[in-house]
Amino acid sequence: MQSPSRRAFLTGRRTQGSPWETFLDRLHRVAQGRVYDFSTPVGSARLIPQHMQDVYHARALCLEFGVCLALDGIPHASRLEDQPVLWVEPGHEMERHERLSPGDSRWFVQPGCMIGELEQAGLAQFRDEPPHLTVAAWLADRSSCDWDCRNTAASGLVHALVLLADGTQANLGAFGADNRKPLDNLRVQRMVSRLFELSGGEAAAGLRQGAWWNGRYRLDALQVDGGQSLNLAHLLLGHGGELGWVEWLVFDERLGQPLQRDYADRYGQRPGSALADVPVDRDVKLLFDPDCLFPAHAQQFS
Repeated sequence: MQSPSRRAFLTGRRTQGSPWETFLDRLHRVAQGRVYDFSTPVGSARLIPQHMQDVYHARALCLEFGVCLALDGIPHASRLEDQPVLWVEPGHEMERHERLSPGDSRWFVQPGCMIGELEQAGLAQFRDEPPHLTVAAWLADRSSCDWDCRNTAASGLVHALVLLADGTQANLGAFGADNRKPLDNLRVQRMVSRLFELSGGEAAAGLRQGAWWNGRYRLDALQVDGGQSLNLAHLLLGHGGELGWVEWLVFDERLGQPLQRDYADRYGQRPGSALADVPVDRDVKLLFDPDCLFPAHAQQFS
């Protein structure tokens, strides 16, 4: 009598593997980018997508199989060893950066673009940043994007297209009188409405310590002084890769200012932890990522 493995070999049918093996097999079949399996007990791999379609496929498969989708390359990244994880690294195929039009002060930037290239292009906010970081990793890093409350415009960020866990694409940019592109779906409209409620509550007010913001997610960006512009994209500053996958960004070179170094390293130096797990942060996380597709704690600080 032939063994099951012998029959499978002769007939071309594969024996059923583990959920992780099935996940990887399907990812290999649909992704045109490179996939590397780290062969860990719980399951860990890296995807370097060739284009955004690879990320779309990865998002759907991660959601189906309960795999965490994590941005690769963030400074102080958590190891995430207690769950299966797919690290996604935006590589050279996602590194475009160019002016929106000749003479325009705004730059279209893909997530794989290196910070050093943006600094060389003249964007001042990247002047003192690690040149080897991708702009996606820079945007996710809390210490690199720790601008003072009511000064998030100094990041130069004016627009972001973000892929949410459920596949929704959220266009985040100027809001109110400066809005050039209205919120384009009901899911995002409801999310933003609730974010404004949270930003105006007592819990958010308690996260302000003078000029500093002590929350994980920049709800303070929704509370600006009169005369200042409100921009929803600033919610992503220092988001840790925990809220969504950034498809592309727009920066205005007229607005960007370097972050002061004495501010960039202030974690653990002020009363209370800037990374404390507080209810209002959990509320923000669930608004963006109710299925917990992305990491809950993607960064660690000593």
